[in-house]
Order: sequence, then C-alpha cells, then structure tokens
Amino acid sequence: MKRVEIDVVEGGERLDVFLAHRLEGISRNQVQRLIEMGWVTVDGQPAKAGKLVRPGQRVAVVIPPPEPPRLEPEPIPIPVLYEDGDVLVVDKPPGIPVHPGPGHPRGTLVNALLALYPQLKEVGQELRPGIVHRLDKDTSGLLLVAKTARAHRHLVEELKARRVHKVYIALVHGIPQPPQGVVMAPIARHPKDRKRMAVVEGGREAETCYRLKEAFQECALLEVEPVTGRTHQIRVHLAYIGHPVVGDPIYGHRSPLVARQFLHAHRLRLVLPSGEMREFISPLAPDLEAALAAVRAGARP
Repeated sequence: MKRVEIDVVEGGERLDVFLAHRLEGISRNQVQRLIEMGWVTVDGQPAKAGKLVRPGQRVAVVIPPPEPPRLEPEPIPIPVLYEDGDVLVVDKPPGIPVHPGPGHPRGTLVNALLALYPQLKEVGQELRPGIVHRLDKDTSGLLLVAKTARAHRHLVEELKARRVHKVYIALVHGIPQPPQGVVMAPIARHPKDRKRMAVVEGGREAETCYRLKEAFQECALLEVEPVTGRTHQIRVHLAYIGHPVVGDPIYGHRSPLVARQFLHAHRLRLVLPSGEMREFISPLAPDLEAALAAVRAGARP
C-alpha cells in the first residue's frame, strides 16, 4: 500500500478532478474507483467524488499495489510495411497505445505484435518487448520494432546517437513565422499537472525543426523533425511557439474536423542492423486526409 497526502492550496475543484491532476499515472476513472472504495479522505473523513475541495484541507489517498501486468497476445490488425530477420516497420493506426500502461492494460500494439511474433517476448524490456521508441496513442504512422536482441541494441544506439531521422506531418493553428525554423526549449513534467509536459527551465534538452509545406487562411501544414525524443515533444514545442497541433485536446483544443491531434509519423530513414540505409514513407491516415481536404475546401480548423 502507498499513502499520499496532499495539502489543498487552491480550492474550488471537484475532489476527483483535483486528484486526477496531481496523482501521476492515475486516471480520473481510477481516482473515482479509489473514492468509491473508501481509499480517499478529506481532513480524515470519507468524501464523495463531487465534493469541492477548499484551501487548507488535506486530502489523503491510499493506493493499493497494482495487479502484476500480464502481456497477452491479441489478434489486432497492424499493417507491417517492412520486415526482415531483424526489424519490423509498422504503420501504427491512431487510437492504439504502443505498450500497456495505466488505463490501457490491453489492446496495445505490443499485444498485437505478440500474436504475430511470439518470439518478441524475449527482446528488450518485459512489458515493452521489441519496442525501441514510441508514438502517442492518437498519433499514427511509422514505428520501428526490433525482432532480435542484436537488432534492439543496434536501434537503441542509433536512436541515442540521433542517427534515425524521423519526419512528421502536422496541421497547426496559424502560420508560423519564419516559415522554417528550429525550436530549442527544455521539456519536463508540467509543474501543476503531472499528466502534461511543458517547456520548463531546467528540463531536458529538446530540439524540434519545422518547415512550412502549405499555408491556409487559419492554419498551416508542416513537416516537423524532432532532433531529440522527449515525451509529447512536437506537440509541446508547437504549442510553445503559438501554433498548437489542430485537434490536440491537451496542448490546444479539439477540432470539428478530426477526432484527434493532426500528427502523423510520415517518414523514417535509418541504417538497418544489416548495414543497409533505408527510408520508409507512410501516407497520411484517412481521417487526416479528410480533414486536410476540408481545410483546402475552406473549412475552419
């Protein structure tokens, strides 16, 4: 069991919202279950999820130990663009997490891959077999997967040395000026909302290059290349310069044109474990193509 105590500094929030913003790795639904089970007290008394917290109160949460996660193969269709004895290049659909985590223990890319390649369970980390980098749940596009321990070591080293070139396509609000540039700003956990990342002094070095591909009245299509690989880096950096990704509910706002952030891992260039230099390209996912067509026809993002 883990006990967490939090002093309320700024009141007015519902108890479940207050805790969801301050407990890292725990969703609002999980918080509500803890409250229903009696694991949450306010000033020593059980409270309901809708209770408004006030400054000066102390909220205590007892977090039971998590059940040991289990990786089960699942028959989820995943497009494989390239395969050799060492490496897979998959075209990840939107809405699928790369690996299990809080709130999504099943239905991930790893579960799908294990159904096709059971031997992956011996490659890399136990809960992330074969995975050497990741995409956000609602980001689509190209992802590398190592099939052997040798390939895993090679790909991790190439990524660490920044020799894997990744290019994304993003639709953003507004038109960046200048039309081509580099964002260099450190990234860390948001100081008040642990589920978000932010540009924070003293955070980890982060560098993102962008180039304007097409300009519209209220938005722009960009090619974006992350030089470093921080969590949510592209989304954070584009929002930081005043051009959040269209449809991003965390760093911008939702869009009537697309049900997720308009961000797609479009191109990948690297030296494979075999020594061969290869480049892979994934066309925009259908929902992003439809949103782009609507913008070109004059729709507002």
